[in-house]
Amino acid sequence: MLPEPERQEPEATTTARRLSLLAEQAVRCAPACCGAVATIGDSGSERRITATHPDLAPLASVQLSCGDGPIVSALHAGEPVDAEDLLTEDRWPGYRALALASGVRSCVTLPFRRAGIDVTVSLYGYRPGSLKDIVGGPVGILAKETTTALVRDRRYHAALAEVEQLEAALRSRPVIDQASGIVMHVLGCEADAAFGILRTISQRTNRKLADVAEAVVRAKGRGLESELSALALPTR
Repeated sequence: MLPEPERQEPEATTTARRLSLLAEQAVRCAPACCGAVATIGDSGSERRITATHPDLAPLASVQLSCGDGPIVSALHAGEPVDAEDLLTEDRWPGYRALALASGVRSCVTLPFRRAGIDVTVSLYGYRPGSLKDIVGGPVGILAKETTTALVRDRRYHAALAEVEQLEAALRSRPVIDQASGIVMHVLGCEADAAFGILRTISQRTNRKLADVAEAVVRAKGRGLESELSALALPTR
């Protein structure tokens, strides 16, 4: 008996797991850090957020909702953005007020962009100036490797989807060929014209081509003569 195919983890699950691991490991790499937030986004999806503590998630959410804050600034600049002491900081008033209310006095955000994916990791400290040595340290290396892994995951899942589509096409090809043969017999047309008629029915009825072909095969063309003839007229 052949073994069952291994069930692949959904891309969203893989991404969430990698982001969570990035945030947790970033905290371990920075002893002066009280917590971290990792985010990911691209041009076609809403930015996702993972935080090591529930109080830190709103700090990312408020930045993304108002379009202002170190995460947004880092993404726009394409380079790290930090605030040594939010108590004396005059940038990002909305974010700054929420951060100070949460007890955060310093922060740094590192952005990474590759193959259409934007990843950020933000670290927070309770003391001013406690995160000044983060940039260029192990957190940056860790985030860069995570971004590379996320790109690899996306390409892998895209390849899997393409393989599944090809397999589905191969499975449906015999019945499509059989249906084309029936249409050729009913109308006395060539193979290309028969396939075009099946495709036209698929488009007009908003049904998959394989489903249309199966219906034709089940009916063996009976009762479809007038419909097929009407569709064939423009092709002559």
